[in-house]
Amino acid sequence: MKEQKKKGNEPMLNAYPDSMGGTLSDIVSLLKKPEFEDVFGSFYVLPSIFHTDLDRGFSVIDYGLNELLAKKEDLDGLEQSGIDLKLDFILNHSSVLSAQFQDILKNGKESKYKDFFIDWNQFWEGKGTLTAEGYIQPEEKYIRNMFFRKPGLPILMVRMPDGSEIPYWNTFYQEIRYKRVEVQELMQELSVQYGVAKELSYIINQELEQGNIPQKIALQRYHSLRPRVIELLEKKREYLGQMDLNIKSPLVWDYYESVLKKLSEYGAKIVRLDAFAYAPKEPGEKNFLNDPGTWDLLEKVRKLANQYGLTLLPEIHAGYGEKIYELLAEKGYMTYDFFLPGLIIDALENGNSSRLKSWAEELIAKKIQVVNMLGCHDGIPLLDLKGLLPEARIEALIDTIVKRGGYVKNLHGQKNIYYQVNATYYSALGEDDRKMLLARALQIFMPGKPQVWYLDLFAGKNDHKAVELAGAGGHKEINRTNLTTNEIDARLGLPLVQKQIDMLRFRNQYSAFAPDSDITLTSHDSEIFIKWEKDNYCAILNADLSQMSFEMKGWGKSGSIDFFMKQ
Repeated sequence: MKEQKKKGNEPMLNAYPDSMGGTLSDIVSLLKKPEFEDVFGSFYVLPSIFHTDLDRGFSVIDYGLNELLAKKEDLDGLEQSGIDLKLDFILNHSSVLSAQFQDILKNGKESKYKDFFIDWNQFWEGKGTLTAEGYIQPEEKYIRNMFFRKPGLPILMVRMPDGSEIPYWNTFYQEIRYKRVEVQELMQELSVQYGVAKELSYIINQELEQGNIPQKIALQRYHSLRPRVIELLEKKREYLGQMDLNIKSPLVWDYYESVLKKLSEYGAKIVRLDAFAYAPKEPGEKNFLNDPGTWDLLEKVRKLANQYGLTLLPEIHAGYGEKIYELLAEKGYMTYDFFLPGLIIDALENGNSSRLKSWAEELIAKKIQVVNMLGCHDGIPLLDLKGLLPEARIEALIDTIVKRGGYVKNLHGQKNIYYQVNATYYSALGEDDRKMLLARALQIFMPGKPQVWYLDLFAGKNDHKAVELAGAGGHKEINRTNLTTNEIDARLGLPLVQKQIDMLRFRNQYSAFAPDSDITLTSHDSEIFIKWEKDNYCAILNADLSQMSFEMKGWGKSGSIDFFMKQ
């Protein structure tokens, strides 16, 4: 039954480098165990494998390996095991701690990277009014089509070495920090006596701890020192965040190519393009998925990727009715099947197979190459279902998952914009083993390359404690629980885990599952039948969604049964 040559659509594990055991080395050791032999053909390692600071990896300082979590030997070990990589490339932004941005902070207008990021005022020159705060407020006609992920304008005011303030475009996270002051520092900088400096340091540090900015600090009887104190604190200002790259800069394209080259050297075969749709920007145009800027960007990146044998996987969430998935496919790109996770839950909750069947047939008819999934690091997507499921069905889906302990993610608090629900897939299914196993069976028989979130595989439950510890904005931690080696060993004994592994091994090895296999489907009410055929090998799934029952089997040229599983 074992394949001699990779087909390209083998199951793909998905995890952070510290998700299973604590380091990538632990995961490599796990995948070498007999239980995982021939189960996965690929591994999507999330970007905390790189040198990063925030957003659990999506704020990249540089693409060197995170020495606390991964070594080149780990990547070599994966390659030796026949497992190729999918890695992230964040096109839109880079960390403020990147060498390029730090060079700007150090050298200001003399920096060779001064145009590497988007100077907000240069971008909007002649198209707005300069405010007292030093940034241009664009005219309404130029920004009415723009979507900003945060309240207000997406800018970060950056202090240059000469004391001037330059606004830079900042779509995602930002944080400004002011360092504590020391007594002797105040004595030297302000030319004050020790007692004054001691009292001042207490006042200033208390105010900073309360979150006040320098301009708001009340210096009490030392009010005359205010301008000099503000200047001292501003000189010590530090930043965290993700700054938008200027794709019109040749240096950015040199950077893009160097990153793609490095990813290929790590063993990547697929590169997920994160936040690519935010990168092209023009006054008066959309700053998300603008046309033709987005497609011009992708084509230029693809030419670079082709030099290194990399397949690009653009990541984008959009409603079914917008047909972005179809447009990506027409342009020759793989795309994510963000519809499948919600469709499967909907099908199991309603005991109806018709929408699953019609979606699979659309993928086949239009030759759309997808990576599909159940759960993932971000949550269960729901925005994508708009236009594919009725609004009432989406509402019911949200309510069901929330009642089972999930969290709703809305954009800007707008309840009419469904983005994602944060929950483990197992908990979203009511922690029902039969539902989970049938969901996995449906996934691996749907068209595409199955991506498997590690926590789904090990029957992970909603982690409300992790959400509480993460504080504001920590909702995604509900589905990111790190498992120890002992926890994994214990869960490997669970029938639900063992059966999922057996299914995935069947999907990985069996000749019937090929990118060019013939796939046929029939359905009636709660029943669905899916068959894959290739070179006289056949794999079938016969399921009843209302009974949570299924039969899965594979047979070869001789007609003998090579694999059988029943629930």
